[in-house]
Amino acid sequence: MSELATVLFVCVHNAGRSQMAAGYLKHLAGDQIKVLSAGTQPGTDINPMAMAVMLEEGIDLSTAKPEKLSDEKVLESDYVITMGCGDACQYFPGKTYLDWPLTDPKDQPIEIVRGIRDDIKAKVENLIAEVKASA
Repeated sequence: MSELATVLFVCVHNAGRSQMAAGYLKHLAGDQIKVLSAGTQPGTDINPMAMAVMLEEGIDLSTAKPEKLSDEKVLESDYVITMGCGDACQYFPGKTYLDWPLTDPKDQPIEIVRGIRDDIKAKVENLIAEVKASA
């Protein structure tokens, strides 16, 4: 693959899970993979608990903003990772779709959000290996 693979993370509000996953992928893969994130019903701000647990890992999400899922983002992507948005995510042939069943961190105590963060990190590490293997 001559150009960078593009990964799109999608959840409902684009305020927690997808932002944490995007933060990890940018942090762990650097400029080797293009990272996008979006929500089917984007919120107005990033979940403060998600920001706090990511900061514990040295990843700052304070400049991230929830964005609306668009066909253009999906078409631009090689991988579309969904997290709890189910059928609201548009399907396009030729894309690799993965669904990560993760608890929504909204209104969860910090211990639960840390567990979600750690699950996301493991999944992102596996995803990096998969993307590099198919490059």
